[in-house]
Amino acid sequence: MVITSRFADVHVPDVDLWSLYMDTPRDYPDNHPILIDGDTSISYTRAQIKEYSIALGQGLKHNFAWSKGDVLAFYTPNDIDTAIVNLGLHWAGGIGSPANPTYTVDELARQLQDSGAKAIVTQTPFLETVLAAAHKVGLPKDRILLLGRQTQQGFQHWRDINADGAWVKPRRTQVDPKTDLAYLVYSSGTTGLPKGVALTHRNIVANSAQGYVLDPKGLSWDYDAHLGVLPFFHIYGLSVVLNVTLITGAPCVVMPKWDLEKACALIQKHRLTFLYVPPPIVLALGKQPVVDKYDLSTLRWINSGAAPCGRELVVAVWERLKVGVKQGYGLSETSPTITTQFADEFFRFQGSVGKLLPGMKAKIVDEAGKEVPLGESGELLVKGDNVFSGYWNRPDLQEGTFDKDGWFKTGDVFKVDDKGNFYITDRIKELIKYKGFQVAPAELEEKLHGHPQVGDVCVIGVFNEEEHTEVPRAYIVPKPGVAPSDELAQEIASWLAGRVAPPKKLRGGVRFLDEIPKSQSGKILRRVVAQMVKKEDGAVKAKL
Repeated sequence: MVITSRFADVHVPDVDLWSLYMDTPRDYPDNHPILIDGDTSISYTRAQIKEYSIALGQGLKHNFAWSKGDVLAFYTPNDIDTAIVNLGLHWAGGIGSPANPTYTVDELARQLQDSGAKAIVTQTPFLETVLAAAHKVGLPKDRILLLGRQTQQGFQHWRDINADGAWVKPRRTQVDPKTDLAYLVYSSGTTGLPKGVALTHRNIVANSAQGYVLDPKGLSWDYDAHLGVLPFFHIYGLSVVLNVTLITGAPCVVMPKWDLEKACALIQKHRLTFLYVPPPIVLALGKQPVVDKYDLSTLRWINSGAAPCGRELVVAVWERLKVGVKQGYGLSETSPTITTQFADEFFRFQGSVGKLLPGMKAKIVDEAGKEVPLGESGELLVKGDNVFSGYWNRPDLQEGTFDKDGWFKTGDVFKVDDKGNFYITDRIKELIKYKGFQVAPAELEEKLHGHPQVGDVCVIGVFNEEEHTEVPRAYIVPKPGVAPSDELAQEIASWLAGRVAPPKKLRGGVRFLDEIPKSQSGKILRRVVAQMVKKEDGAVKAKL
């Protein structure tokens, strides 16, 4: 049975992102501040964002001969400049490729190489890593740009990139929303190393239109405001947080990194009314004592996404703050939202991630691809204008990503009730979700094989109850003659920690095995290893 959305189909305008956000008339005034720096209170209005993004777009074309399809990488924490630089890039016909600013030199270099980035924008504290990664891939120093409040001699700030010296100001690049890319975000998909998720302007515009009937429709520019703490290098931050602000005019108070007390202070100071956050932040709001120091009574609702949120967290926040925590579900490959709840449904349908967005279709199938009866679990397959068409330069992955009829395989196991509420029950894909960040087991295994005392390895995700998130754990077969020990486990965990971004550390520790379970074809049987978690006795563990 094909499951269709219970909402009427919505009109998806045939425009690019710059036109959607800057050319489309809105209900809020152009001089209304919509992006506010949480540290300095510096702000931008829509009129300023439009003016500055056009100037930057002209500067990219004039100074760098920017062409349609050229890629600009981002290696920066959240900043109010991020939206301007993205929109200026889109004005010039470019593609944004955000990278996690905790990436190591090698991790960043890999994304720069794979995306073919023509330039990169960062902040001064991250220049050392960017310079090293740029050197590895042959990206010239003059293609490293800055954003934020700080400058550095020898590097151009985005504000310096303009066409003031041009005889003729460059014109805006025309793009085809259906085929031209807006973003190239990196995801591990259902398996393997991170790969570029190629999202067109149409994909993002469609998800904006689909989602409008839920959260944005109930927001007022002159009353509502929210916290920009979800990473803008994540599709959730780019396509949900910034989208809601630009569409509705509800101001976004931007935080460069998460700090619970600072967040509570900002909620109180700016009288914020809603939040988009991952489950670990829900956990903190429900249980950390410091929350009691602040008045958070202006909050109307919280949306938890990027990873499943347990019932106990929802209840904890309600009992403490009397604020409902609703949930949504999506993926980088779907721009990102597939389902979401109404704010008043959080308690009635506990554990649900909501209803299917307008214009989407879904199927729930068994391992043979056969549709299962209503209420039974199976893999979720989806179709819609927000669904990407494939991974960057990886046509070899099409067959495993889509079925023969073009349905996208999410790799997540779902069931749906007779009211159209979706519930995630398991995961087929190997991806580990640490506080909403994707961690590819294969990537960590590849690195661990470089340790001189590791003979074989399998990495899986295990659930950490205290942090309410999955964490990576390594199961290792030592090389012949190497004895397992607490010291070796700690040494291996520390060795890897120095070579990967923080979300990829072995926070679940190290366990030793005599053999890694594998199929006849040699594929690691992670599910078999995962079944050992509940049966372990006397295992060696390394705590970070």
